[in-house]
Amino acid sequence: MNLDRLPAEVEPFGYDRDARGIGIVHFGIGAFHRAHQAWYTDRAMTADGGDWMICGVSLRSPDVAEQLNPQDGLYTLAERSAQGTVLRTIGAVREVLVASHDPAAVIDRIAAPGTHIISFTVTEKGYCRAGDGSLDLALAGPGSLYRFLREGLARRRDAGLPGVTLLSCDNLADNGPQLARLLDSYLSRHDPALGEWVASHCTFPMTMIDRIVPATTDGDREEIGAIMGVRDEGIIVTEPFSQWVIEDRFAGPRPVWEKVGAELVADVVPYETAKLRMLNGAHSLLAYCGLRRGHGFVHEAVGDPMLHDLASRLMLEEARPTIAAVRGQDLAAYAAALLDRFANPSLHHRLIQIAMDGSQKIPQRWLATVAARQGEGKTSPAIMAGLAAWMQHVRGANVAQWGPVDDPMAGRLTALWEGKTAPEMVQALFGENGLFAASWQADAAATPLLVHEMAQQA
Repeated sequence: MNLDRLPAEVEPFGYDRDARGIGIVHFGIGAFHRAHQAWYTDRAMTADGGDWMICGVSLRSPDVAEQLNPQDGLYTLAERSAQGTVLRTIGAVREVLVASHDPAAVIDRIAAPGTHIISFTVTEKGYCRAGDGSLDLALAGPGSLYRFLREGLARRRDAGLPGVTLLSCDNLADNGPQLARLLDSYLSRHDPALGEWVASHCTFPMTMIDRIVPATTDGDREEIGAIMGVRDEGIIVTEPFSQWVIEDRFAGPRPVWEKVGAELVADVVPYETAKLRMLNGAHSLLAYCGLRRGHGFVHEAVGDPMLHDLASRLMLEEARPTIAAVRGQDLAAYAAALLDRFANPSLHHRLIQIAMDGSQKIPQRWLATVAARQGEGKTSPAIMAGLAAWMQHVRGANVAQWGPVDDPMAGRLTALWEGKTAPEMVQALFGENGLFAASWQADAAATPLLVHEMAQQA
């Protein structure tokens, strides 16, 4: 990217990139990371310096490497709102490695003395979990993140280097402890002694991340490129709002993220639970119910009065009572703000993007809420509507209009549907021995409600 040719309205970063070393290795350098953690890190280096350049790692796809490496890792972040578009050049990414192409380079970066943080946005499925949440060893093969952590951390141990902070930034309940547990399961099988070293020398803070980041389109690149006067293949489009809550438990040094808006706290759980059950829960509801009603984008779905009411009821009547809010955490105001953010017409956030990987998302987004309410003798009608729409989605009801189901369990779910009535499918998924029984088992009140919603949406 030609920085000297950019117009004055493109805000630059404020540090000498060449003088800054790599301190972070990040797995899953997709759009979200570049709009969130890389953006925070870029501004932290502008505020306070430090060797916190990022080595991004794509486990399989070369797309981001092909976008960013020819541009020296530089890209433009575009914040869109009703007031217009704000552009900033992000300089925090030094390089992007493709693990499947050059595994040795990834391991070298993990093992490098300057690396202090290894972070992750690999989506829920990147953690290779089985249906009950345990590590699926068949999925955790040579191409998984665990192989690279094992080899890189072993080299750190053998070289007498300190441990690192392993920072999960994915939408998983208890994401830090989950990563610790899954990695320990992997190391217990492959290298128990390394597992003991990791437990003693590394930390796994919990985090809560929040920013809406639609997939970038060619139209976005053309529109923003015209403003900038140069072509940027790595453009990321997002909203002005962002939030990052991090458990203050690091194994070593870190960027001054708190100087640029991140919140370092002792307990992330209330923030994480609210985000998963309210924001993510409502997002998934709008996705599956919106697709069934012919909507393509989030702002269209939330503009549908029926879906607006359904999302509001999910957040306020069903999710909110299950969340133990901390002082100053106003969940009613949070719900209202979320509905406003969803309605932003400048963000073309596709529902089919949110609908991806539903089998990995619904346990923490919906089933945790349903289980908590069922334990108090209460039903969750809004979530039942969402679950019914999801069940129809994985059955293939939306394929003709919106394309194939994108889910790691798509084949299994399709096969599970074969020859079953709606009540039988509810039992296959949420009965005593159902696929999701570890997260929630439908009782005598929930089953007919869910079957009724499925009939309504058929």
